[in-house]
Amino acid sequence: MRFYFCFIICLFGYLGFAQTKYATIAGIVVDENDIAVKNVSIVILGKNSGILTSDTGTFTLKVPAQKSVALIFSFVGYAEQQKNFFLSNDEVEKITVQLKRSGKLLETVVVGGDKERKEIGIIKINPKTATVLPSTVGGVEGLIKTLVGSNNELSSQYNVRGGNYDENLVYINDFEIYRPYLVSSGQQEGLSLINPEMTRNINFYTGGFQSKYGDKMSSVLDIQYKKPTAFSGSAYVSFLEQGLQLEGTSKNSKVTYLAAVRNKSNKNIVSNQPTVGAYIPSASDFQGFITYKVSQKFQLEVLSIFSTAKFTYYPESVKKTSSVFSPFFTANLGLDVNFEGQEKDNYATSLFGITLLQNLNAKVKLKWMLSQFKDNEKENYDISGSYIFGDRDFDKNSATFGQITNPLGAGYYQNYARNVLNIQSYNLGHKGSYDAKKHFVQWGLSVEQVKIIDKLAQFEFRDSAGYSLPYTPSVLSIFNAQNSTANLSIYKYNGYVQDNIKLSKSKNDITLQTGVRFNYNNLNNQILISPRAQLSYKPFGKKDIVYKLAGGIYNQPPFYRELRKNDGSLNTNIKAQKSTQIVAGIDYNFKAFGNRILRFTTEAYYKNMTNVIPYDIDNVKIRYSGENNAKAYATGIEFRLFGELVKDAESWLSVGIMRTRENLNNDKYYTYKNAAGEIITANTIDRVVADSIQNEVGMLRRPSDRLITVGLYLEDYLTTNKNFKVHLNAIYGSNMVYNIPGSVKYRNGLIINPYIRVDMGFSALLLSEKSMRRSHNPLKKFENIWASLEVFNIINRENTISFQLIKDFSNTVYALPNRLTPRLLNLKIIGKF
Repeated sequence: MRFYFCFIICLFGYLGFAQTKYATIAGIVVDENDIAVKNVSIVILGKNSGILTSDTGTFTLKVPAQKSVALIFSFVGYAEQQKNFFLSNDEVEKITVQLKRSGKLLETVVVGGDKERKEIGIIKINPKTATVLPSTVGGVEGLIKTLVGSNNELSSQYNVRGGNYDENLVYINDFEIYRPYLVSSGQQEGLSLINPEMTRNINFYTGGFQSKYGDKMSSVLDIQYKKPTAFSGSAYVSFLEQGLQLEGTSKNSKVTYLAAVRNKSNKNIVSNQPTVGAYIPSASDFQGFITYKVSQKFQLEVLSIFSTAKFTYYPESVKKTSSVFSPFFTANLGLDVNFEGQEKDNYATSLFGITLLQNLNAKVKLKWMLSQFKDNEKENYDISGSYIFGDRDFDKNSATFGQITNPLGAGYYQNYARNVLNIQSYNLGHKGSYDAKKHFVQWGLSVEQVKIIDKLAQFEFRDSAGYSLPYTPSVLSIFNAQNSTANLSIYKYNGYVQDNIKLSKSKNDITLQTGVRFNYNNLNNQILISPRAQLSYKPFGKKDIVYKLAGGIYNQPPFYRELRKNDGSLNTNIKAQKSTQIVAGIDYNFKAFGNRILRFTTEAYYKNMTNVIPYDIDNVKIRYSGENNAKAYATGIEFRLFGELVKDAESWLSVGIMRTRENLNNDKYYTYKNAAGEIITANTIDRVVADSIQNEVGMLRRPSDRLITVGLYLEDYLTTNKNFKVHLNAIYGSNMVYNIPGSVKYRNGLIINPYIRVDMGFSALLLSEKSMRRSHNPLKKFENIWASLEVFNIINRENTISFQLIKDFSNTVYALPNRLTPRLLNLKIIGKF
């Protein structure tokens, strides 16, 4: 009897269980950088057991339907999150859960991964900060400029430790990309090829980088795009730029896709410059990244980028003023120019790359790469200007207020160009790695063909006081003229091998990284060998500190711009610039500001450079001498502090002290004396030469020399509401030099005043988590929507980028500054779904 009774109870229990209705929750758990987090604990509230996320951060969990269910997501070092659901029978809900660092649990978590902390010169950047940074350039480069300094808010280019723009390497998914070469001013630049909305990982190396990175002397920016695991996207619109980004995966997760389109017009910025006229800048790009998992051992990746930029310009007039102070007189010098003509530039860049990833086994990973890069540029301008130069009247009670009352000079000039540049690069490469526990060996080989077709046709005509310059009686002279063509086909071969060796046998952590790379090209038939090494030491103890040392040879073969001399001809025999570098630093984590962990890094460096190709910088245009006729050095020290000065708000401070000098070969000039032994000048009465003295210039400041650089990025929010945030981006750079063309004695003799700029952004959350919205809400699919008001150059400082040189009737040269942008406003709305 008891048996039948138990059987009936069990039967009813089974039937009751069978009638229970279920729903499914599936998704992925990511961190603040959208990187998947494995082994995250997921528990139904009230239950004692749960599941863990997979190695890719994904999970699938069945939950009771038609009742309230709460899931608890927890992981060491991150704040616990709770998600609430009420699902129908058999409903499938796909979600993305983002974990945030916990201030309380950060006591046991190292700020910055151990792997990154052991490398010299590396700065790991959060891609999400790039989308909220208040900056006219924005993006990843805007962030980098707060770390290394800047002198031009219109350009995305940056100088690192005394180098110029051409000395920086940039990679996207291991494919090297290049910037346009004919751009002469920041206002002509379009969009950066790096899309921060697509970016998963950013590693920026300021020097002493590994052998696996290419052959340049200053820095490496290594960008990795995301591999999504669920559908999502973002859209933004502002006065300057608009964009849309989508990402997702197939049902079987074998295919992932990432696509984005952007459009930019900085007309509101450039139209506020001193030169009055019609500015019509525009830029747009499309980027796509697709991955396909062929099998457990093979994966195929395809990256495609197409970018175009146009700049049309109809100048009308400009009024410039500069104050002159001297022991002899004080004056407010003015220059009034009326223009005729126009400028039309066009830049089109594309990259198509295919990568095959091969996992032979748990230890060996191989990568096969094929890419094509194209760059087509056209620079067309024909602009003339008639000018008058002299004392400007600033007496508001005068009838001639604002006018030039005492002319010192007048003239006419014309700038003309019809330049075309086509570059095509085809690259076949292989990379691999072997993990043997205490050894991690990496290697790579690549073959590249570069085709360059260049047509240069430009001239500059100057007429001063009725005479064409340089003045030659009975002959019409052109001040500067270049007319040449080039058709080059260059083959490049390079490779590397390096080993990361873990030397530790005790509690102290010691790592040695050694490597060597080679480079050869058939342009100058030069073989370059570059050994490099790094050593890191982390002692066991209470203090979380890492000591680092690196040294090596960094050679930079000439590409295109370095070949061209001042007269327009090409020097195909020019050799690579060579640099020997030594870097030493520390990385220290400590507690402050309410037991929050901060990270302090400092690095001292020295670069000795030979076979240097001297150059001048005018705005963003670099003009090389086309000869290996100098030697140089750069030395300095950098301090950086990273952390959360306010809980859950990222901030950093960067301070750099640097000196870089160069010594040109045969940079000699003469001073002349009369019979009385007086040095002859413009004011000397007796100008009959009786004797001469040869002088050598010696070491002088390089165009990129800047003693002090300070960058500050701060985040904050209202203490009563984190949905109202403030972002501040401030940059200070001490003075720089500017070259007087054609002068040996006064090379780099002009001084550009310090660059000071502060940009601020005020953000408000307009739409919060979608779980708080009703199902019929038209904005239910949006995770959040933010609005931001950005104030550029909030202190309204008139920064100088270059000088315009003018001669008066007595042939005296005056330098009038070319100013950058004033205070401006920008409104931006960002939505994520």
